[in-house]
Amino acid sequence: MIALTTFRWMVAVATGNARHRSAHGESGSTLVEMALSIGILLAFIFGVMETCLAAYTYHLLSETSREATRYAIVRGSTYTTNCSAPPNSATCVAQGGNNTGDIAQYVQSFGLDPTKMNVNSTWLNSDGTACGTTNSCKVPGNQVEVIITYNYPLNVPFVPHATWTMTSTSQMVISQ
Repeated sequence: MIALTTFRWMVAVATGNARHRSAHGESGSTLVEMALSIGILLAFIFGVMETCLAAYTYHLLSETSREATRYAIVRGSTYTTNCSAPPNSATCVAQGGNNTGDIAQYVQSFGLDPTKMNVNSTWLNSDGTACGTTNSCKVPGNQVEVIITYNYPLNVPFVPHATWTMTSTSQMVISQ
């Protein structure tokens, strides 16, 4: 009896008879397993991609704050180059503040979304105390500090949308 049942099962498998195969109760399980596996795999891959994009954005933000500070340190109170192109300041001395001035305008040219960004420029005395924004504060030997805050939208599959606030600060001594 056992040999006959085994033989019928082998014939059913060999001929592809669906009626005998469905007796095992596993039809469609491969499809479900594949769907779950692919879902987890794709979520992981897109999560890694989003993390890489966030790391790239943070690197770009860091580089942007350094470049903005370099822009400001060569445009101190003794900067006398003829400036007909932006920044449209009469003397082309670096102007800044909280999202204002040519430093913020310069930062926006680096490709980050300006609606998600806040640029704050401050001038400091040589001892590090706050000085103000007048040209008397922008003398060589004093310092300029640029702080850029960027709200990065983090979109990872199956995770609620969040915003990661990235901040980069750069501070250098005014050279001219």
